[in-house]
Amino acid sequence: MSIMMTISIVEIAKQFGVPTLLLVSLFVVLLVWSLFWKGWALWISARKTEKTWFVIFLLVNTVGILEIVYLFLLNKKEPSIGEPN
Repeated sequence: MSIMMTISIVEIAKQFGVPTLLLVSLFVVLLVWSLFWKGWALWISARKTEKTWFVIFLLVNTVGILEIVYLFLLNKKEPSIGEPN
């Protein structure tokens, strides 16, 4: 027999002495932040046909950290035809 414990946001807020609205707001901001960076990284990796990076971004949740590293440090823009190097 397995016992499943569920903890609500209200219980977590009470445990840490944080207002529930603040905790929910923080969660929503973190969710939007993560979705923005994940979406952008998925878009760029798909356009560059980098399947490995696409799967990593799809499966691993790093709250945007890995996505930001990819976008700004690993993603080197390749010059288009007619652009100087």
